[in-house]
Amino acid sequence: MVGKLEGNLVVGQSGGPTAVINASLAGVIQEAKLNSDIKGIYGMLNGIEGLLKEDMIDLRREAPLTIKKLHSTPSAALGSCRHKLGPDDYVKTLKILKAHDIHYFLYIGGNDSMETSHKISQAAEKEGYEMRVLGVPKTIDNDLEVTDHCPGYGSVAKWVAVSTMEAGLDTMAIGIVDKVKVIEIMGRDTGWITAASTLGKRSEDDPPHLTYVPEVPFDDGNFIEDVKKVYDRLGFCVVTVCEGLKDESRESLVASKKAVDTDSFGHKQLGGAADYLCQIVSSKLGLKARFDKPGTIQRVSMALVSKVDLKEAYIVGQIAVKEAAKGVTDKMVTLVRKPSKIYGCTTGLTELEKVANATKVMPRDFINKEGNGMTQEFRKYAMPLVGDPLPEYVKLKKVHIPKKLTT
Repeated sequence: MVGKLEGNLVVGQSGGPTAVINASLAGVIQEAKLNSDIKGIYGMLNGIEGLLKEDMIDLRREAPLTIKKLHSTPSAALGSCRHKLGPDDYVKTLKILKAHDIHYFLYIGGNDSMETSHKISQAAEKEGYEMRVLGVPKTIDNDLEVTDHCPGYGSVAKWVAVSTMEAGLDTMAIGIVDKVKVIEIMGRDTGWITAASTLGKRSEDDPPHLTYVPEVPFDDGNFIEDVKKVYDRLGFCVVTVCEGLKDESRESLVASKKAVDTDSFGHKQLGGAADYLCQIVSSKLGLKARFDKPGTIQRVSMALVSKVDLKEAYIVGQIAVKEAAKGVTDKMVTLVRKPSKIYGCTTGLTELEKVANATKVMPRDFINKEGNGMTQEFRKYAMPLVGDPLPEYVKLKKVHIPKKLTT
């Protein structure tokens, strides 16, 4: 499929909203407007579910200023979904695409969205229907294969890093009462987001003192020993933990068993790891432990958005349209880090089937040998993605005045 192809374009958003997914949408729309072969620009409402219902909107009817401001608007403006297409759905999807003369299909999302896009591309090819399908990467989990990183990750990493720094100061202040603080951070199968909680550490004694990710099997006994060592040294302890923590058998420590909490891709709702760890600390060490669980609020903060992330999210949307216009199909846009000391990034392409349902875990050399913290290699990888330098908070020297009445 090379050369000119006149027709309409449809774009959708899927999976968890992020601070920058709308920047990708803005990139798609603004670039599509520049291409004379692309006639209508349609938006699926609530992703592929909306397409199945023919629930689409005319994005050309939106004011140019609105599209411009999408760039700095968090969450998913078109609405999102977590819907796995069944065998019959692909037939219906293709009929709808043909009926609306849609020859450009762009889907902004993560692993599951790339699977959906790949199968739609295969269905179109089987039917002999000329359509160019491009995946636009998006996931705070940062777990897409091939691409160096994912739009959405830099911003959530910055939010988690700053929030952990501030939660750490809170615990330092009230540590004479609340001895242990556990912060539960999002992440289904990987610890990329949780690892970012360490980016604000400037010394060994800075929170978080301990960090646990799914890539290393969690052991209750080791955890208690780790906490005790920190507490004995400092008098308090701050722990960051991924909601997707797994035990030695690679089973989730805490996952909902309710059918309603499992999506159509089989992903169970996670949550409760921090509460679980607080109970262990209280029962084994007799220390008061509290937990913070920011939940979904961490993924859509525009207040702490990474400028690098915002820029790259827009670019991948632009590039997807440009590549589709050249005749490219069944591919996902990737981010490629330049091999230089100063951070730089360009784009590439990869086959959708290489990304569909695949999960990129953190390299072992990003995690310390004890399995309870991150290494300098991780910092080198992640720091450029958060953009501006993280804040520096000061601590009092606390020079004591000699006691006169108490001993």
